[in-house]
Amino acid sequence: MATVVASAPRETSTRNPWPAVVSLAFAASIAALQNTAVVPLLPVLQRELHASLTAVTWTLTLSLLVAAVATPLLSRFGDMYGRRPMILGALALLVIGSVMAALATSLAWLIVARVLQGAVAALVPLSIGVVRDTLPKHQLATGIGVLSATMGFGSGGGMILAGLAAGDFHLVFWITGGISLVAAIVVAFLVRDGAPAGGGRPDLLGAALLTSWLVALLLAISQGGSWGWTSPGVLGLFAAAAMLAAIWVAVERKVAAPLVEMAMLVQRGTIGATVASMLLGFAFFTILTGMSSFAQVPESTGYGFGASTLQVGLYLLPSTLFMLVISLFAGRFMRRFQASSMVAAGSAVTALAALLLVVANDSAADLYASSSLMGIGLGIGYAALGTMAVEHVDPAKTALAAGVNALVRIVGGSTAGAVIAAILAAQPGVLGYQWIFGVAAAAGAVAAVFAAVYGALNRRTLAAA
Repeated sequence: MATVVASAPRETSTRNPWPAVVSLAFAASIAALQNTAVVPLLPVLQRELHASLTAVTWTLTLSLLVAAVATPLLSRFGDMYGRRPMILGALALLVIGSVMAALATSLAWLIVARVLQGAVAALVPLSIGVVRDTLPKHQLATGIGVLSATMGFGSGGGMILAGLAAGDFHLVFWITGGISLVAAIVVAFLVRDGAPAGGGRPDLLGAALLTSWLVALLLAISQGGSWGWTSPGVLGLFAAAAMLAAIWVAVERKVAAPLVEMAMLVQRGTIGATVASMLLGFAFFTILTGMSSFAQVPESTGYGFGASTLQVGLYLLPSTLFMLVISLFAGRFMRRFQASSMVAAGSAVTALAALLLVVANDSAADLYASSSLMGIGLGIGYAALGTMAVEHVDPAKTALAAGVNALVRIVGGSTAGAVIAAILAAQPGVLGYQWIFGVAAAAGAVAAVFAAVYGALNRRTLAAA
C-alpha cells in the first residue's frame, strides 16, 4: 500500500456526517461477523462435508489470509479510485460469497466462497479513511472508536448467529448475505467520499509474495503435528516461507508504491499498536476457536460439554453483550483515556480470560466467566486500537496506518487456526486445550506490555517536544 501523498480535502457540506459513520460501523460489524460465525460451525462442516477438522479449519484460515492481502490492496485502490467504490465492491463480494457458501455442497466450493468473503476485511481501514475526511478533528477519535468497537461486537454476534441457526451453515450464510445486502444499500445512500488522490498503481507482485509466504507458513504450522515437525515437508515449507518473506520485504522496500510500507510497521509511533494488534487478534481467535471446540467435545471424553452450536452461542453471549455495551460508550472512553492505556487494559483482561480457562474449565460457569472477561477485554481494546495506530502519524497517512494495523491484526488471527490444529495434533485431550488457552493468555499479556510501554514512550516524546 502506497504512502498517501496528499490527503483528500475534508467535506465542506453541512450534512450531518454521523449517519454515514453509523452505517459504516454497521457494515464493519458484518465484516467481523462473517468470520466468527464459521467458528462454531467447524464440527458441523466436518460432519456434513465429510472432511477432517484440519481441512475445514481452512474455511476460516484462508478467509483471514485473503483478508490480510485484500486489506492493503483495496486500501491502495481506495486511494487511487475513491474509498466509497471500494467499500461497496467489498460488500458486493461479501454478498456473492455468502450466496455461494449458502449453496455449497462440497468443501472446495465453500472455500472458494469464503475466499470471496475475505475481501470485506478491507472495509475497516477504508471506513476509517472516510471518517477522517468527513468528521471534524475533535470528533475523529470518537468516530474511529465507534468503528472499532462495533467490529468487536460483530465478532461476538457471529457466534450467536451460528447458534440461533442451530448449526445449519446454509442458513447462516443466507442470513449473512441478506444483512450484507442491506448494509451495502444503506452505505450507498448515506456515505459520500472525498476526491481520491489518484496516481500510482497497485503492488500486485507484493500481494502475490505476501500470499505465498503466509500460505507456506500457515500450512507448515497446521501440518507440523501430523507430518512431524522435523519432516522434510514441514521444514521445506518453513524454509520457503522464510525465503519468500525475505523477498517480499526486499520488494516492498524498493517498489515505488508498496503494498505495505515497511517503515510504518516499525516506526516508534506505531510499533506498539502494530505488535499489540497482531497479538490481540491472535489471542481473540485462539480463545474463540478453542472455547468453541472445547465446548463441543463429547462429554464421554471426560472433559468436554457436548454442546450444540446454540449452546456454544449461549456460552459466548456474555462476550457479545459486553462488546455491545462498551461500543455504546466507546466515544466517552476515548475522550477520557489514552488509546494506548485502553489497549493495554483490554489486552490484559483478554489474557485473564484465557488464563481462567487454563486453571478452571470443568463447569459451564467457567466458560461464562471467561466469555465475560473476553468481551470486556476485546471491547475496550478494539475500541482503541484504531486510534492508537493513527494518533502519532501524519494526518495524510491515517488510512495507511489504519490499513497496516488491520493487516497485522488479521495476520495474527489467521495463525490461530493453524496453531490450534498443531497443538491438538501434538497433545490431544484436555491438556492440549490448556496449552491453547495458555498460548492465548501469553499473547494477550505481551500485547498489554507493548501497548503500555510504547504508549508511555510516545507520551514522553510529545511532552519533551
